[in-house]
Amino acid sequence: MPLHVELVSPEEAVWSGEASMVIGRTVGGGDIAWMTGHAPFLGALDTCVIRVQLIDNTIEKIAVKGGFIEVSNDSVKILSDQAEKPEHVDPDRARVDLQWAEEELRKLQAQGDGAGGAALAEAEEAVRWHKLRLDAAGHGAPAAGH
Repeated sequence: MPLHVELVSPEEAVWSGEASMVIGRTVGGGDIAWMTGHAPFLGALDTCVIRVQLIDNTIEKIAVKGGFIEVSNDSVKILSDQAEKPEHVDPDRARVDLQWAEEELRKLQAQGDGAGGAALAEAEEAVRWHKLRLDAAGHGAPAAGH
């Protein structure tokens, strides 16, 4: 019996279908795979690439920017703050976004202690997100959180 998987963001239902396995990264817990018969699970997702292994063994990749995952009764529900399928990533735009985020991060790092901790964390997360988007779309080197 396959898993029924639903991945939604505030903007849309991003992906829905049957799968044999879902792999994601939880906050502070590392990568985890969920398969048919998995014990009930509720956790916070890190910014990562969700990999959905379909019944035919092909892999769907979806970049997610945090959120939550609930697994129960062979159903996987992922609620993400932001999610993007590879075919929706404009690689040129994503590279521009990444360059901008990296520049912002460099500026904040150069300020040293003068940079606010929250601003620095936000800039680091933006760099990570844009790298993950490119990775999910096959246009970049695998990034942390892959």
